Amino acid sequence: MNQKRISIACQGGGSQCAFVAGALKALFERGVHERFEIVGLSGTSGGALTAALAWEGLLKWARGDRTPIEDRIVAFWNDLTAQTPIEIAVDGVSIQIMRLVERGLLPSVSTSPSSPMVQIGMHVLSQMIARPEFTDLRAALVKHMDFDALPSLVGPQSPVLLLGAVDVRAGSFKVFSSAKQEIKVESLLASAAIPNLFPAMWVDGHPYWDGIFSSNPPITGLLRRPWMGHGALPEEIWIIQVNRAQQDLVPELPSDIFDRRNHLSGNLSLQHEIEVLGIWNALLDAHALTEEFRERIGLDATEAVTVRFIRMSEPLQESLDYPSKLTRQPAHIARLMADGEAQASAFLSELTQADRSAEHSGDGPSLAVH
Repeated sequence: MNQKRISIACQGGGSQCAFVAGALKALFERGVHERFEIVGLSGTSGGALTAALAWEGLLKWARGDRTPIEDRIVAFWNDLTAQTPIEIAVDGVSIQIMRLVERGLLPSVSTSPSSPMVQIGMHVLSQMIARPEFTDLRAALVKHMDFDALPSLVGPQSPVLLLGAVDVRAGSFKVFSSAKQEIKVESLLASAAIPNLFPAMWVDGHPYWDGIFSSNPPITGLLRRPWMGHGALPEEIWIIQVNRAQQDLVPELPSDIFDRRNHLSGNLSLQHEIEVLGIWNALLDAHALTEEFRERIGLDATEAVTVRFIRMSEPLQESLDYPSKLTRQPAHIARLMADGEAQASAFLSELTQADRSAEHSGDGPSLAVH
């Protein structure tokens, strides 16, 4: 029996992407890579880092390495989490200061991550905290991913990894693609280069910022030949969403307004890409697209694509604010991961039930967004 082809898209959102890590952990623990054919993964910022770990795990699994893919993801996030008393203290004080500033109780001070003062401060901090995985994202990535081995692991049938970023000078959107041999530590750092925290990351002569300004995460790219190469395209795209979509209350306090603006901006590109897919599905259903037209625009899907979401629980969403995207307190990371596991497990259970119902009823695939 042919396996259903899926792609998994991981939204960015700082340390809240521990939710993504928990969701992927549950998916792989429950054998998603054996039940389905994963043809692509995409991600932005923290979602890009987590998707890349899953992608490398899939490449090694295909080569006979039976190290659980979820273990690779969890090990990386354990290293990112504050562990020692000084790490927990520094993180806690920094986040509380940020919350006081956000509420107008302390003055705001604008700084640049490229300024000499900030650079000196980061150097002093790295000397105080002798664990580079906590203070240096590059060190954490190099520890957990073998970038030199990636070219030898990628084959014609390997899943494709897409990473979102934006070219600061050109203002153009960038998708780093494994099909174009563009995955390296610098492309991951580019996707995660939040401009008020990190300097622009230079890759092949271009400066890049965080992918939240372009595609968060790449969605339509999972259906386009320029980025997916000649491999199979997905029948379904599963989106692990970090930024809150809906909320009941209209924000009035400055901090609440800032939080909601952050949610909306983080979902802006995602909403647009979902609308494009909806139009594409409708045109396919109406047989309105010629082969020449599909080839010309590079969007090569020939069958309707179902989009499904894995989202945070409502209680967790309500408890989060913008500073919670930056804190790495152990309890915070653990709570996000646990919710990711719970939501992904419920997602798979509901999907199994829906597939069984469809088999009994004889219904075809749905065009709807779930």
